Amino acid sequence: MRSCGWDNFHWRTLARRGGICLNPAVRKHFCLLAVTTALLGKGWNAEAQLDPEKRALFEVGYNQALRGEQPVAGYAYLYLNEPDYILTNTVLRLAIAPVYLDSELGFRNLLGPNTDVGFGIAGGGYADDYYELHEGKYLKDQSFHGHVAEGTFSVYHLFNPDQRIPLNGVFRVQEHYSFYAPDQTADSFVLPRDHSTINLRTGLRWGGRPPVFHPDLAFELAAWYEEQFRAPSGPYGYSDDREVQKISGLYWGRALLIYTFPQSKQSFSVSLTGGGSIDPDRFDAYRIGGDLPLAAEYPLVLPGYFYQELSARSFAAFTAEYSFPLDAAHRWTVSPIGTAAFVDYLPGLEQPGNFNSGLGVGVGYRSKTGMWQTFASYGYGFEAIRGNGRGGQSIAFMCQVDLDARPGRTTLRPGNAPPQPLSTFRFLRDLF
Repeated sequence: MRSCGWDNFHWRTLARRGGICLNPAVRKHFCLLAVTTALLGKGWNAEAQLDPEKRALFEVGYNQALRGEQPVAGYAYLYLNEPDYILTNTVLRLAIAPVYLDSELGFRNLLGPNTDVGFGIAGGGYADDYYELHEGKYLKDQSFHGHVAEGTFSVYHLFNPDQRIPLNGVFRVQEHYSFYAPDQTADSFVLPRDHSTINLRTGLRWGGRPPVFHPDLAFELAAWYEEQFRAPSGPYGYSDDREVQKISGLYWGRALLIYTFPQSKQSFSVSLTGGGSIDPDRFDAYRIGGDLPLAAEYPLVLPGYFYQELSARSFAAFTAEYSFPLDAAHRWTVSPIGTAAFVDYLPGLEQPGNFNSGLGVGVGYRSKTGMWQTFASYGYGFEAIRGNGRGGQSIAFMCQVDLDARPGRTTLRPGNAPPQPLSTFRFLRDLF
């Protein structure tokens, strides 16, 4: 699962071998494009409902380690959501990166009242790139490119159309085909064979988090299960020392609350995320670390660590953040954040100590119109292995431009009912 959620993004460069050789400057440029693609390829396909709101969001993010070497970690993509596309009961969603496209055409009430259907197509370069990270070291000789083509069929059902907070269920079938190519991979390292993965996913979500930078209010309880069937499976690596599993299972969930106090505009966010697996391999392990909150629907943030530094077969993580306005107009904010996680490592990628934690602080700015906002942060990972000791440091930068900015939007309403902005938000305010 590589990160968890909209199923995550990742990326890389062009193949070092195979007819094309790039100089370091050009390789770095392609690497940034590939990083965006990989995040998109793994991060935008687990929505539990069709989004009823028109959206046009441009997102940029970058995470850089200050100690140690990590893979390039960043993204740049355009997210578009167009309700009433062509017909009044259709919704078109697009996520566009330089070398990757993810799309879904949804039909509201196609299978009856409160039951929507979505057909998706996605694909491009570098979306299945794999980076081997173990005990604080980036092992380039065991890392490689992965390119993707996939199609999905989804059914979304709203169980409580008359309630303030929607309870949505989803069933999804996805055909995902991976093509592998070397990067700076060792000649003696045998790549996994190109293979097909059929993903069967089902889940429930009560509430939800809007796909925006810093939502003022949100509430979510969600649980998911996914079964993965791969063909061909089999060994790869150094002398067949690792394996692509034929069948794997993943289960995960999250509890989330984001609230902004009306008068002071101070806000807090708390979340508890956990997951487990059945017969996992390196391609569906939970990848934990870094500070890119829009790199996945369920980002496994751990300040100060490399992006996706830890590979887990099961985990539990608690994250808390509090934001304070720095000026009377509430445009500048400072936000301390902390995460504590218990990690059961994937066999072969274990390291001493199952507890990992990190603290960070960020400074954000939101424009007067709310059209754009930016955020820069510093993080320290207490248990991150670096050299012969512990302690990782990283910085992150993120920017969001809302090309269709307007007040009062939310994705918490069901896709088959007229939007009622702030209804869930008023419910949350009643709790305080």
